[in-house]
Amino acid sequence: MTQRRLLLREIKFLEEAASADIVSINLRLREGEYQYNLVKAIASFQFDLMFPDVKDLIWRLYGEEKALDLQFIRKIQTILKKMEKSGIVRILPKKSPWQLQRYALLSFRFQDSDKNLIVLATDQQMKQVQDGLHSALTEQDIGGRSYLRTLTLTLILVVSYAVAVWALVQPNLGPIVFVPGLSVSVICSLLLGKMLAEK
Repeated sequence: MTQRRLLLREIKFLEEAASADIVSINLRLREGEYQYNLVKAIASFQFDLMFPDVKDLIWRLYGEEKALDLQFIRKIQTILKKMEKSGIVRILPKKSPWQLQRYALLSFRFQDSDKNLIVLATDQQMKQVQDGLHSALTEQDIGGRSYLRTLTLTLILVVSYAVAVWALVQPNLGPIVFVPGLSVSVICSLLLGKMLAEK
């Protein structure tokens, strides 16, 4: 699973899980059972600011062979669906129809149906999540400004290029309009190329 930039809604999910109180659930979470192992695995992904799909979870817990077993994948998906109905996990929206559903915990602290307290994050891990969220928000802000700059340069490039072409198709070539239009489009092209090369 490759690390990618978090979306704002994903940052919000992580913030909600990190700041959530103890969530009471109507499911038993016993060490060694599927639900407990899945919750621990999802938490470990979230500590790294990632949201796993079912194959990522199976791969981490049971290895490559099980991650390719369709029957086992369906079994785990059924368990995850039950966990969602119990208020343990949230199924995140897909970005595209062919992607697998990804999962997020609603909290890092639960009280199960047997009244056992399950704490999935140490203070150090919570600090790791908070630090990661801070850097993700900073990266999101920088990415937004970069997107705005790229959009602005593209718009100026298109307009200045259109002005230069318009000046060329006129019966009398107007260098007063053509030269500045062409100059601005060349400068914007160079700046845009440099910005895109840095990404």
